[in-house]
Amino acid sequence: MTLRIKLMGMAMLVLSIPTFAQMSLQKTEALEPVQYVNPFIGASTSTDAAGVYHGLGKTFPGATTPYGLVQVSPNTITGGDNGSGYSYEHTSIEGFAFTQMSGVGWYGDLGNFLVMPTTGDLQTAAGPMDRPQDGYRSACVKSSEHAEAGYYKVDLTESNIKAEMTAAPHSGMLKFTFPEKKQSRIQIDLARRVGGTSTLQRLEVVDDHTIRGWMKCPPEGGGWGNGEGSSDYTVYFHAQFSKPFKEYGVWKADIPSDWSRKREAIESERYQQRIAEAVVERKVKEAQGKHMGFFAEYETTEDETILVKTGISFVSMEGAKNNLEAEINDWDFEKAKDKAKALWNTALSKVAIRGGTEEQKTVFYTALYHSMIDPRMYEDVNGNYMGADGQAHRSSDFTKRTIFSGWDVFRSQFPLQTIINPVLVNDMINSLVTMAEQSGKEYLERWELLNAYSGCMIGNPAVSVISDAYRKGIRDFDTERALRYMVNSGERFGNGKRGYTPGGLSISHTLEYAYTEWCTAVMAEDMGEKRIAKTFFDRSKSYQNIFDDSVAWFRPRKEDGSFEAWPAEGRLLEWYGSIESNAYQQGWFVPHDIEGMINLMGGEAAVREDLTNFFEKAPENLMWNEYYNHANEPVHHVPFLFNYLGAPWLTQKWTRLICERGYKNSVEGLVGNEDVGQMSAWYVLASAGLYQVCPGDTRVDITSPVFDQISFQLDPTYAKGRTFTVTAINNSPDNKYIQKIKLNGKQLKHPFIDFSDIQAGGELELVMGAAPNYNLK
Repeated sequence: MTLRIKLMGMAMLVLSIPTFAQMSLQKTEALEPVQYVNPFIGASTSTDAAGVYHGLGKTFPGATTPYGLVQVSPNTITGGDNGSGYSYEHTSIEGFAFTQMSGVGWYGDLGNFLVMPTTGDLQTAAGPMDRPQDGYRSACVKSSEHAEAGYYKVDLTESNIKAEMTAAPHSGMLKFTFPEKKQSRIQIDLARRVGGTSTLQRLEVVDDHTIRGWMKCPPEGGGWGNGEGSSDYTVYFHAQFSKPFKEYGVWKADIPSDWSRKREAIESERYQQRIAEAVVERKVKEAQGKHMGFFAEYETTEDETILVKTGISFVSMEGAKNNLEAEINDWDFEKAKDKAKALWNTALSKVAIRGGTEEQKTVFYTALYHSMIDPRMYEDVNGNYMGADGQAHRSSDFTKRTIFSGWDVFRSQFPLQTIINPVLVNDMINSLVTMAEQSGKEYLERWELLNAYSGCMIGNPAVSVISDAYRKGIRDFDTERALRYMVNSGERFGNGKRGYTPGGLSISHTLEYAYTEWCTAVMAEDMGEKRIAKTFFDRSKSYQNIFDDSVAWFRPRKEDGSFEAWPAEGRLLEWYGSIESNAYQQGWFVPHDIEGMINLMGGEAAVREDLTNFFEKAPENLMWNEYYNHANEPVHHVPFLFNYLGAPWLTQKWTRLICERGYKNSVEGLVGNEDVGQMSAWYVLASAGLYQVCPGDTRVDITSPVFDQISFQLDPTYAKGRTFTVTAINNSPDNKYIQKIKLNGKQLKHPFIDFSDIQAGGELELVMGAAPNYNLK
């Protein structure tokens, strides 16, 4: 089906649940969900503020739409570990790009088609951050920055220009308000790319208000992981200007063929000097170059506005044109902005909340907003998409999607989507399965970006997502082919016959592979593939093979089977057998066999005491630390383990505290990288009182909700019920302990339900109190 039909279907679903206003019992006039979104939450890459090399949230504040292909956002920096291209503490802006990544660590990518309004003499290099006057970069008035869902604005001080922007799913619009000037300009850096550069660009002037072209972005130009992420894509554009240009041209920098085009090279003084010395050619109808830009010049009157609207495609220039014409066919900026806002209100209304403070509502809906940026559309309005074979394809029964931050998002982001957006889960699985087929690799990528097998991080997270979806009845994909690729992934990257994975990250590898081997086993068993199921069930016990009784913990093993030396710091040494963590943090990851893990660790009482220590020694602000480190994903399930240790009141205590301490309505409001929706999805689920410790197992754990009532809209294609509601009676900051649990009026004696209970619809009722209920286990 077409994209338009899909979007209409999504809109119709929203009509089936109570509106946000109906759910709200505020004495003041109810606000819509979209009005609680603050895109500046997490919009910092500052390592100083984070106190660690990973920085903070790394979100972007610009305009986008739910899971949209286009993001029109300010960019403050090209190089360094700044995946979104923006950090709030920066005081100058390079320009406004039409593609961005959200919340990623590593060296980022995208940030293409960078548009900047200027006045005076043409400058072809952005210039350094500390001397914006030396380039087309401009200082900005920080107090003028304003962002909301689908809209951003800022005042640029160098030329006294106001910049505003909004977005549609495949296109965007910029509005610039100029001062009175003889020489005003809109310039577009076609080479610019976060974390690198486009290595080849083409431009065609179609008429006196239209340009089109493309930018090639291969690994040689840096980008994702500074080229190590293997991202190789071409961005096509079709751009129109509201005011015809009489004066226009291009600039071309002479970049020697033997020069590196990666991040550290383009940051160098000699490279920037070459760009500053670029040759300017006027009245050029067609041009191609290694580092090129376009400019249109005007004489402007005071407060004159000039708009630029652009369609983006990863398939063709014709696709970019069709995308623009289908979505923004006039020059009404306010109408485009209102459409973006309406799309967000529809999407965010899938979850309605009642109660909580104004800050908590802002944190919640901004978290839901951030969880709805990716996995984004990767196809044109007609369904055309670029496949992993480098050829154009057309989707028929799914939407091609991209940016699968697997190691992060299998934990919370995709379990959340199985509740509120199962169609998207099917889309992503189809996208990964067809990618495995089209590429000829026939295994599932763990961190996909624009068809790239980037190899980023570890494990086989796509296996988790597929198994979890299948076991929840979300099966609109080729299940036999998916299982085959799951098996292939496990054979290529797994514990195998050896029963563990050796090397410097032995603990992380072995535990994560053991989990996804279990995921393959349970899906194979459900499909009647007994031989596959037995093989992978056996392998899922591999975690036992790296547990060393002499230290009573997991320990990395070498190729010859011997253990690595135990460090003086013990479990607290970061990177000891573990990726971006220590053995203490990584060692809790046996979600598929928690009972077996507890037995290895000495039994329920000993583990409860150890886990309590793990939380009590964490700093109050939850910033990067050696104990419970919410800033990174390996521990995200750990607060819920108390539910398995006969102490659910401790799960309730700690999840409430994490929601309070780790999420705030501020630029530094996320304690770690957003990681493409994972950090935010954790909050959405935990604050609603629900969490899935083991995707693939349909058990859903119950904890203390932040809000008095949370209602999830369900998709009738996959669920029998219309809504599933969690109601907390007598809820308050002090009354954080669950006294009694009822599911549709029937009392439960345990702190969990099955996912099928959610799909059936109805109400989970929690009676809250100020003291733990020690009888609820």
